Amino acid sequence: MNRMTTAEATVASLLAHGIDTIYALPGVHNDDLFDAMFKAGDRLRTVHTRHEQGAAYMALGAALATNRPQAYTVVPGPGLLNSGAALITAYGMNAPVLALIGQIPDADIGRGFGWLHEIRDQSGIIERLVDWSAHIRAPHEAPRLVAEAIRSMRIGRRGPAALECAMDVWGRAGPVAATAPLPVPRVPIDEDGVAAAAKLLGAAARILIVCGGGAQDASAEVTELSAMLQAPVLGFRRGRGVLDSRDPLSVTFPLGHELWGEADVVLAVGTRIHLQQTMWGVDDNLAIIRVTADPGEPARFRKPAVALIGDSQPILRRLIDVLPPHNRARPSRKEEMLERQAKLRARLAKLAPQLAYLQAIRAELPEDGIFVDEVTQIGFASRLAFPVYKPRTFLSPGYQDNLGWGFATALGVQDARRDVPVLAISGDGGFLYTANELASAIRHRIPLVTVLFADGAFGNVRRIQEERYGNRLIASDLTNPDFVRFAESFGAAAERVRSPEELRAALRRGFARRDGPTLIEVPVGPMPSPWEFIFLPRVRGK
Repeated sequence: MNRMTTAEATVASLLAHGIDTIYALPGVHNDDLFDAMFKAGDRLRTVHTRHEQGAAYMALGAALATNRPQAYTVVPGPGLLNSGAALITAYGMNAPVLALIGQIPDADIGRGFGWLHEIRDQSGIIERLVDWSAHIRAPHEAPRLVAEAIRSMRIGRRGPAALECAMDVWGRAGPVAATAPLPVPRVPIDEDGVAAAAKLLGAAARILIVCGGGAQDASAEVTELSAMLQAPVLGFRRGRGVLDSRDPLSVTFPLGHELWGEADVVLAVGTRIHLQQTMWGVDDNLAIIRVTADPGEPARFRKPAVALIGDSQPILRRLIDVLPPHNRARPSRKEEMLERQAKLRARLAKLAPQLAYLQAIRAELPEDGIFVDEVTQIGFASRLAFPVYKPRTFLSPGYQDNLGWGFATALGVQDARRDVPVLAISGDGGFLYTANELASAIRHRIPLVTVLFADGAFGNVRRIQEERYGNRLIASDLTNPDFVRFAESFGAAAERVRSPEELRAALRRGFARRDGPTLIEVPVGPMPSPWEFIFLPRVRGK
């Protein structure tokens, strides 16, 4: 045993679990923690931000980009609440984010004295934002609780964890024994379930594979199964890139909607298939096979024909081994799918302004470059039509779909993946949620390229008011700064372009710069609505 403070024991345990960066905003409640971070020296990077939401979003981006646990720390009360949007987004995206949250003095928690940043039942609030949480009460508890928090991110439903510690406990010293990373039990594969799935798939005439974020690490297996079964693969948002978009069997939302209506078996991998089951419909002629790490997920809407619980990669690998004796001879669907893809492109031509800019981005972003989606006009179109070639290269915010997540999250993506270019898109509404983090990008030399599409409005809100509320516009028009001068005032490279061709040239300049951020503003007008391609009618059942 070594004598250490709670903060020192926490930092040592984080390092032992491979966490070498903490995204942070300091404050008096965490002073001893930051002192321990300083003492760790070069072993631990501290990336400090200008707002707590920036720290949490950067940790989220780093976690999504690497699929490894990432940590952030903030003060209690306002600090926790400011980071809350990122934390619930991490929950919705099954991202391994560890929040280290300060607290008021230990003996006064819950007594309502009015301490700085005191908040009623902070532990209860944290519990509702994450999958696993605990309160560190003494130095010797820290290593075990850090180990349990990290392990929780790898068991069952993936997601964030939080550790809370009082300001007077961080600096308390005592004997501490290290805790090694805890073993993660392997979920045994349900061989009977795999056999049942193989029989269903083998006998099916028209199969659709639907992928979500839980399929990102099973790209090779999904690709192999798709070829064996001649099954199209629908990836919407978090499932994009599991199957290369250049494969004719890779489909996006509108074509997936058609195929859902035709399918006799759906293989759903790492996805809630919420929209499909609730909006597109189900009936007795559709058998659904669920592959998910969350044992509570399969029966949430409708009991599936087969539920396989565990990580998708080993389950699908086993299914590939078992499937051949059951699989019927299948003619290639390549020509059929090429024809259907062409018809979809003709339909999507309605979104020509958005598509032209997305084509410019795709032409300049390398195949392994990472595209970070945002809740904006271009973002909605990207979910329908942006080609994605590799796993974990299209990051979208999941069902929270929270405006303003993109820029700060993309900074974390680029900070964690400095080996590849990262591009963030944003609207003028969402960008100003965290535009102050340009200061963090300059401070920490993060070479993110951001394309800011500015229409002077919360564009999606304004369209709804125009189309559904008789053009009664309220609270949707914006007053903006000069974004180029704004970015340059921080020291960022910035320019304004007015066409897809000019955007391509600006992107080349931005990606060539690796010592700091680049902002490219694109003034735009109203864009065609994507809703007809997203809010699709029921095709099965009543």
